[in-house]
Amino acid sequence: MSARVKKPKSLGIWGNTDKPRFWELLTPIMDWAKDKKLATFLTTRIHDNLPKSFTYDYHLIESADDFYQTDFLLTLGGDGTILSVARAVGDRKTPIIGIHLGELGFLAELTVDDMFNRLDMVVAGKYFLHKRMILKGEVTGYGKQIFYALNDFVIDRGKSHRIINMRLSTDDRYVADYKADGLIIATPTGSTAYSLSVGGPIMTPQMNAMVISPISPHTLSLRPIVLPSDQTLEVKFLDDGTDKIAFAVDGQVNEYLNRESKILIQKAPFEIRMITFEDSNYFHTLRQKMGWGQRGEN
Repeated sequence: MSARVKKPKSLGIWGNTDKPRFWELLTPIMDWAKDKKLATFLTTRIHDNLPKSFTYDYHLIESADDFYQTDFLLTLGGDGTILSVARAVGDRKTPIIGIHLGELGFLAELTVDDMFNRLDMVVAGKYFLHKRMILKGEVTGYGKQIFYALNDFVIDRGKSHRIINMRLSTDDRYVADYKADGLIIATPTGSTAYSLSVGGPIMTPQMNAMVISPISPHTLSLRPIVLPSDQTLEVKFLDDGTDKIAFAVDGQVNEYLNRESKILIQKAPFEIRMITFEDSNYFHTLRQKMGWGQRGEN
């Protein structure tokens, strides 16, 4: 659903500083922000890599709470850049919009060619906020760790050549035992990522649901399943000798688990707000960037 919006007076910039294109765009974006009288905040990583010729006034984002001072966040990079900033923002409700600099950029709303027209619309308050569901993962075993994912949690065999034997339950009800190379638990946003590549369904981003997709299951009867977001999933590892099980958060945070570990996954108590526009079309994006519904060339 769309949320009420306001005309921004400040923006934060979060970017992939390893991409030369980021540095090419930073100066014109700073010029644009100065012209629009927007207070600009840069991350410490950008600050630490600024050229000596950079003379613009800006504030620093030194901690996550500094996001409260920004009316929206502009990311420059690929989907990974948006995933990382979403986890950093967490429950602070700062809206995010991305300029896609990579090859696919499925999550990024803007291209370099149209970015200033779209940013002008943001400044004028001509935009909408779409809330994206976040997953919370609690891993127990030796201690307890909490993780949040915009796309997915992935359990896989890591460096081992053995399959993983897992038991999935939801709200204390047994679902199935999975003998597989792994398991993906994805949000609607993440349904077009790794989950899709193993045969999972596409869900529109505004849905509240989770899709569980096995990776190379050793039986034909196990298929991806969609469950409502008000349920709590539990994954346990059965005694099959497998150890050092890999656990990934949005493909960026990686941990190793053991057979004594247990994973509880549920909808997080907050959502991520993404900036979009009246003429944005999710299905057009699917067709344009993924070739959805189109036949291959003869």
